[in-house]
Amino acid sequence: MKSYFGIYLQRGRDAMLWKLEGLSDYDVRRPMTATGTNLLGLVKHLTYGEGWYFGNCFDRPFPEPLDDWIDDDPEPNSDLYARADESREEVIGKYRRACAHGDETIAALPLDAPGVVPWWPEDRAHTTLGRLLVHVATETHRHAGHADIVRELIDGASGVSPVNSNLPDVDATFWSTYRDRLEQIARDA
Repeated sequence: MKSYFGIYLQRGRDAMLWKLEGLSDYDVRRPMTATGTNLLGLVKHLTYGEGWYFGNCFDRPFPEPLDDWIDDDPEPNSDLYARADESREEVIGKYRRACAHGDETIAALPLDAPGVVPWWPEDRAHTTLGRLLVHVATETHRHAGHADIVRELIDGASGVSPVNSNLPDVDATFWSTYRDRLEQIARDA
């Protein structure tokens, strides 16, 4: 059962990293929404999730600092962008290490292992590995969806993975006509 959840979590992790492939440093940091959503920031955010939920919440601390999210007075959204002094390689490397640390926790503990999420409300703070596995997999896929849209806005690349677009096998003319038709439907509504 654990491996089933782990497969879905890993697919989300892989999708997140694939969305950065082939892009410039500018494009992976580029804020593509009014709230600043950017690809490298999404990976950084998920690093903290992996490190905290599968590490610290089970007394198995992630061995690297996760300070800029838990400081007494952090800048809002400081976990959703890479600072100028944080390289792409550093952020991706830390994410991979946080995922590996998470995988060690998942392998070592039963699904009903108790954990504590100190920033959750008291009535939900005491939880289990199984619940956090579902939570982190869901969050990872939620942010992979954000990354899908951000990547498509940057260069038009879309799909689930390099080998599975999960989209109809059609040409650019189809997509242009399709989009124009949807635009007209929206205007007519």
